[in-house]
Amino acid sequence: MGYFINPLVNVLLGVVFLKERLTFWQGISILLALGGVSYLTFHYGKVPWIALSLAFSFGTYGLLRKIAYAGSLIGLLAETSILTPVAVVYILIQHMHQIGSFGTSSLALSFLLAGSGIVTALPIIWFAHSVRRIPLSTVGFIQYLAPSLMLLLSVVVFKEPFTKTHMISFGLIWTALTLYSVSHTKFMKNVALKTIRTL
Repeated sequence: MGYFINPLVNVLLGVVFLKERLTFWQGISILLALGGVSYLTFHYGKVPWIALSLAFSFGTYGLLRKIAYAGSLIGLLAETSILTPVAVVYILIQHMHQIGSFGTSSLALSFLLAGSGIVTALPIIWFAHSVRRIPLSTVGFIQYLAPSLMLLLSVVVFKEPFTKTHMISFGLIWTALTLYSVSHTKFMKNVALKTIRTL
């Protein structure tokens, strides 16, 4: 759920702090996506604090990476330099309590754990590189692709249930994605003008 709230936070931060303007259809698509997320949240039955924390923390990270003067590699180096001592202390504490996995399990698992750092770093570099070149609101909507693909993977590969609630929520979100994607076309701009004149 946090990954579906995050794009809305990005759009909000882009409009509020970066003064990004949304077109008529982009505004409609945001309302549709908000409706989908709200419906999912309502059926969840309580305030999703963890999801909201994830969305606002990663949204703020995206905003900071956009306005920071540092390039993607320099930024990642600075972030890693700050977090590495904390991570090392955490790993040492895990080993002291004999619950650590790195270096204590099989060699293959240790290599996989080390390799996960590279797999994690590359998307962060690409994200930091791209977020400086396109509007934050657009970044937000592109980020709906990852959780949508995860949902597809969970249903098709892992046979997890896809309920009516999911169908309505994701139907609204995917409609919003489609609308946002075609919002810059000449046809949609003409339809928007006609709609505004009618209203």
